Parts: sequence; C-alpha cells; structure tokens
Amino acid sequence: MSIISKDIQKAVKLLTNEQLVAIPTETVYGLAGNIFSEKAIKSIFSTKKRPFFNPLIVHISGVEKLENIVTHIPEKAKLLADAFWPGSMTLVLKKSEKIPDLITAGKDTVAVRIPNHPVTLELLRQLPFPLAAPSANPFGSISPTKPAHVERYFKNDIQQVLDGGSCENGIESTIIGFENEEPIIYRLGALALEDIEAVVGKITIKNKKEQSPDAPGMLARHYAPSTKTFLVDNVAHEIKNHPNKKIGILVFKDSLKDKNLTEIILSENGLMHEAASKLYNSLHELDSLKLDVIIAERFPDNGLGKSINDRLQRATFSA
Repeated sequence: MSIISKDIQKAVKLLTNEQLVAIPTETVYGLAGNIFSEKAIKSIFSTKKRPFFNPLIVHISGVEKLENIVTHIPEKAKLLADAFWPGSMTLVLKKSEKIPDLITAGKDTVAVRIPNHPVTLELLRQLPFPLAAPSANPFGSISPTKPAHVERYFKNDIQQVLDGGSCENGIESTIIGFENEEPIIYRLGALALEDIEAVVGKITIKNKKEQSPDAPGMLARHYAPSTKTFLVDNVAHEIKNHPNKKIGILVFKDSLKDKNLTEIILSENGLMHEAASKLYNSLHELDSLKLDVIIAERFPDNGLGKSINDRLQRATFSA
C-alpha cells in the first residue's frame, strides 16, 4: 500500500504525535519533524543515517515566526528575506535559546527558511511548531523531487509522503550565513548568485567544510547516485575512457546523437531553471538502469549553472 497521500490533516496528526512526514517544497522533498520533539529529531537523523554534526533547516510559515527562533537579524538578512521569502533561500542566524542544540549541531546559529509551496505552507500554518526538514533521502544519496523517490527510499520507515507533485526548482535552497553582519554563501542552490548580489552587493562563497559544517550541503561527497559518476567538460572524450561499458550520459542541451548510449538532455532550449528542475529526477532515472558509468557534462559556470555544477561535483568521482 502506498504511503503517498494528499491528506494534510493526516500529516498534522502524525507530526503532532512526534512522527515524521515527508513534505513537498519548491526545492526538494523534506523529511519533516517537530523541532521541539527530541524523539522526532533523533528519528530524522536515524532514518536518514545522517551524522549529528550536520545541522538541520527549520521551516516556518512566515517572517513573524522568526522572533521565536532567532535573536538577531542583520540588516542585509532583512533585505534578503523581503526579496526572496517565501522561496529557495535559507538564512543562518543567531539562534534563540528555545532552539534545541540537536537541530543546530551544538552551534549558536540556526538555519531557517519559508518554503514556497502551497501544501507545506498550509501544513505549517496548521501546526503550533516549526518543522525541521532535511532532504528526504538517505544521507549522501540523490535528493528526492517526486513523491515516488521518497517512497522508494523510506516506504518502511515513515507513514506518509505528503503529495505536492514534482518540485518546481529541483535543487536545494541557497544557504546564506552572516559573518560580521556581511552575507556569506554556505551552499549554492536554487537561488542564483547573481540574483542575491543584485540585492546585497558582492557576496563571498564559503561552501566546503568537512569538519563541523556551518550548514547542510557543505560536505565534499553528497547528492550521489550509487552508479559511478563523472563530471567532465567533454562527454564524447570521456566516453572513450570507458570501452565496453553500459554508459548513461547527462547533458545540458546538445545531444550526442549516439544510439548506443542512454542519454538525458536536461534542457534542449538551454534553460538553466529547467535543467535544475530536472537534475535529480534524471540522476534517479539513470541510477535505476544498472549502468556501469554515468557521465555528466559540466555546465556554464554562471547563474544556476554554478549551483548545478556544485551538486554534480559532490555526486561524482572526478573534477
């Protein structure tokens, strides 16, 4: 029997009873639990097999809820919130004492966002508590952008995937922290660097940290298929390195027109947003085909291309 359901009231009941529910957002599906329930939060970590040193993102329904979660909002954080919330941006801010250390990996900051998805916003409005919701996948695996992805991962572990359709943006939120009141990007994501800089000016990227990461998504190996995957500038050239192998290729917009290969084109029109929205689903598809190798094409290093390259880099074995 499927655990996929559109029943918001069922989700409210499960979450209120300290259970986990997979929830839709515009980025990826999240594995959600009550931030004030130690049982629920520990269950998120154990279900995902996620290390406790990796902090979680808190999801709220509106800016007015921030005062219960954080103690200070820098001026540039207010500008960013006005510009991009609800949306694919997470802010890392000084946390209130109410926020459990389990959520923040013992840090004095908390990651928070307002997701831009009508189903989850309605769910959050009906709950008396915020939700912690990392991506609904086993730690390090490909993130889920469809209910079926989550069900395949966790059908024996959770009771509901709240169905909100396919995720529109398809890669995780951009995470922005603050050092000396200035914004720093801790994770590239569904919000392009150029759009952020149009609001707050030039911004530093500091998105790799293996030990005690400041935010989710900073580990070198993440978002990865089980099939060995390579990220390269020249796909046709890389294919020659894998003779007699079953190969899947993932390209931006131009087909290799090779009938011996399994090929997915992310956007024939060359649209970065479309490519990002299809990225994880395409990796799920290729990963299910029992291929020997997946070869992904590196994207132009601008706009969302920078974020797509970041995800593919962390999913692959080569630079």
